[in-house]
Amino acid sequence: MLNEWFFLESNVHMSTTVILGAQWGDEGKGKLVDVLAGNSDWVARFQGGNNAGHTVVIGDRTIKLHLLPSGITRKSCQLILGDGMVIDPWVLDQELEKWKNETGEEPDKDRLYISDRAHIILKFHRLVDGLDKKIGTTGRGIGPTYSDKINRVGLRFADLKYIINNPEWISEMCVLYNRTLTSLEIKEIITEEELKNDLHWIHNRFGHAVKNTGLMLDNALKMKENILLEGAQGCLLDIDQGTYPFVTSSVTSRANASHGVGIHPGHIDEVIGIVKAYTTRVGHGPFPCELIDDVGDYLTEKGHEFGTVTGRKRRCGWFDAVLVKHAIEVSGIDGMALTKLDVLDGFKKINICIAYELDGKRIDYFPSSAEQQSRIKPIFEEFDGWDGTTFGARQWNDLPAEAVKYVKRIEELTSTPVALLSTSPEREDTILVKDPFED
Repeated sequence: MLNEWFFLESNVHMSTTVILGAQWGDEGKGKLVDVLAGNSDWVARFQGGNNAGHTVVIGDRTIKLHLLPSGITRKSCQLILGDGMVIDPWVLDQELEKWKNETGEEPDKDRLYISDRAHIILKFHRLVDGLDKKIGTTGRGIGPTYSDKINRVGLRFADLKYIINNPEWISEMCVLYNRTLTSLEIKEIITEEELKNDLHWIHNRFGHAVKNTGLMLDNALKMKENILLEGAQGCLLDIDQGTYPFVTSSVTSRANASHGVGIHPGHIDEVIGIVKAYTTRVGHGPFPCELIDDVGDYLTEKGHEFGTVTGRKRRCGWFDAVLVKHAIEVSGIDGMALTKLDVLDGFKKINICIAYELDGKRIDYFPSSAEQQSRIKPIFEEFDGWDGTTFGARQWNDLPAEAVKYVKRIEELTSTPVALLSTSPEREDTILVKDPFED
C-alpha cells in the first residue's frame, strides 16, 4: 500500500500535514488526501465550499466530493468541515444522502463534524452569485457568503439556535436581503416565514454535528494524532496571492490552513503542493502558457479536463515553472505531488515555461498587475518526449528515461523535490519518488 511506503519506509511521524493545490485548482487533491488518509486520524477542510470538486477513484468506483473531506473513504478517519468554510446545508444534505445510499454509512452521526464558526450559505447568496460573468464563478453562493462574513452580517452555525428564536434578526435580514435583490433587479424575494423555516430545518438537520472543532483538533494534537488539512481550489486562486481579480473568495494558501481549522500555525509539520505535469485553468483570467490549438485540445481530451463542479472545459497549456515556484514560495511547500504525467505520453516534444517576456525584458516572476499579467509572454525550454508509457506505473524504474529527466527538470526549476508521482486516477497507481521531509 502506498501510504505504508510513505509513512513507514521514510520513518517519519506525521503530525499535521497540509495538502494544497499549487496551480489553479483541479490538480488531484482528492486522490492524494484519500491515499494519505489511510494513515491519518483526522481530515479537515479549511476553506471554500461546494465550489470544490475533489475526485477519488477506488477500483470501479469514482467518487466526486464537493463539501465532504476526501478522507471520507477511510472509515477510521474523523472528518471536519472547518471554521474557514462556507457551507450550503442543502448541498451537504444531498451529498450525505448520496453517500448513505452508496455505502449505508451516515458519517454525520459519528465521525463528521461541522465547525460552529463556519458560515452558512442561504438562498439569498445563491440568488446573487454569478451575476458578474467576467470572473467566471461557480454560482454556488460562495462569494456573497464570504462578503457577508467580512461585512459582519453573516450567519454562523454557532448562532443558529439564538437566531431562530429572534424574529427581529430575521426581519432585519429579510429587509437587507430584499433590498439587495431589488437593486440587482432580481425578482425573487425572501419572506420572513421562508427564512425562518430554512433556519429551523438547518438546525434540526445538522445541529447534532455542530461542534467546537478547533478544540477537538487541539485535543487530537495533544494526543499526538495525525491530521490532514485539505485545501480547496489552488494557490493561484488565492484572494491575495493569486491572479486577482480572477480568483476565489478565500485564502487558499498555507497561511489559512491552521487558521481555517482553529489551531496554531506552529502545529503544521509538512506542506505538500499538488501540481499537474502540465497546466489547466477553468474560467477567465490570465494564462500565459495556454495552448489554443490542437495540442491544447489533445490535452483536454486525453486528460479528461472538464470541471468536477461545473462541467466546464478546462483551458490547457504547458507546465509553468514560474507560477508553481510562486505558489511554493508563498505557501512554504516542502514537496510536490506530481499528477497526470501519463497525459504527456507520446509527445515528441514537450515545453516548460521557465521565464516570461514583458515589454521586451525577461522576468522570472509573475507580476501582480492584472494588466501586465495579460501581456506577458512565456519563454519555453524544450524537452524530448518519450515513446513508452507512464500510465499505471508504481515504481520509479518503470518510467521512461526521458520522463525521469522531465520530472527532474521540474524539481530543478522550482527548487522543490517531487515527493509523490501519480500515474493514473487509481489510488494505488502512485510512486513515492523520495521523501521531502527527511533531515
